Amino acid sequence: MVNWSGVLRRVQRAARWWVIAAVAAHGAGIATVVTVDRMRKRRYPPGGEFPRTPPRTLPVAGSEVTVFTFGQHVYDAMLASIREAKETIYFETFIWKSDEIGQIFKDELITAAKRGVEVYIAVDTWGNLVVDPRFKRMPDLPTLHALWFPLIRPGLVTMNPRKTGRDHRKILVVDSEVGYVGGYNIGSLYATMWRDTHVRVAGPSVWELEDAFVDFWNDHRRRKHPKLPDTGSRAWEPRIRAAENAPSRLLFPVRGLYLEAIDRAEDHVYITQAYFIPDREILDTLIAAARRGVDVRVLVPRVSNHVLADWAARSYYSRLLEAGVTLWLFRDAMVHAKTMTVDGRWSTIGTANIDRMSMTGNFEVNLEFYDDGLAEHMERVFATDLTNCTELTLEQWNARGWFTRVLEYLIKPFGPLM
Repeated sequence: MVNWSGVLRRVQRAARWWVIAAVAAHGAGIATVVTVDRMRKRRYPPGGEFPRTPPRTLPVAGSEVTVFTFGQHVYDAMLASIREAKETIYFETFIWKSDEIGQIFKDELITAAKRGVEVYIAVDTWGNLVVDPRFKRMPDLPTLHALWFPLIRPGLVTMNPRKTGRDHRKILVVDSEVGYVGGYNIGSLYATMWRDTHVRVAGPSVWELEDAFVDFWNDHRRRKHPKLPDTGSRAWEPRIRAAENAPSRLLFPVRGLYLEAIDRAEDHVYITQAYFIPDREILDTLIAAARRGVDVRVLVPRVSNHVLADWAARSYYSRLLEAGVTLWLFRDAMVHAKTMTVDGRWSTIGTANIDRMSMTGNFEVNLEFYDDGLAEHMERVFATDLTNCTELTLEQWNARGWFTRVLEYLIKPFGPLM
């Protein structure tokens, strides 16, 4: 007679050892990648040298749009706008370093509040865990309102998606007249060492960014924070629009923005991403575009500041390269931009990465532009960046060693967490 209780115990024991072995293997893979990356960065620190595209201002749909690809340039413009503020400043960022640049921004915001400007600040706590707590303290001024987005979101425990996500946005709006959005956080490192993209809008379409800030503020303010007026759009302008990912509202239009634009592409799609971990639909849409003859190019850092994201992305390279998508690796500096331009007609610049956290997890905002002139400039920016890239060919990719393939296999399951 079969001793089923004994069989069950053996099965349970084997299952436990299998789980332990699997966790150990994945942990060893992560530890190996992280350790090698740290050794490499100590031996070969990034130099921060890369070709620059000067800022350029173009007329778009009744507004003026300026594209920045160098941190110091956009910081100078943002600080000038803050110093000229007369009525309101809306300032939102994911990371705000307590270094020289960070202190300048803090001082100017406080100065603006002291001269009577109503200053509203929203900052993500998680993104600033390592920042000196003293830097986070603000003076008690009636015109200075600071909202620190909470470190622990209750949805992580209650499994409520409306109460999850980080505030990954970077927005500045001054006097309802000028607004900024893009990939740049605030800090000295980003001023000169990182390649990122930010955009300034002056004119009626500033409302798109103003409304994005107002929505977020009113949804997440505390009792002590004043409610901001929801004014409604002064003009309906479809050629410049903001897409806001808002977990609290279960809205993720940035993802749809990318999918629709790639699906419409007839000639070319140029993507620049800091962390490129596409979900199944985005991956399939890119592959379908390449197979119908669209020139699909994806530019990513050769080595980013998050090595596990790099390795998670590698699991998609084979399918992309086999379909004809070309991959370009940016050298010697961290490229942190989140942009795409399609067919010389359409472009997007914003805060969202093509990964799960940005597309279906965090609060994000991207501006989309239907304008040939801006698309032409974004193509020029992309061409400049390509001069600092190495193309990864299918032949090179297939020649990688077995140990590398094992590490990719071990890290791949963590892609959806990034």
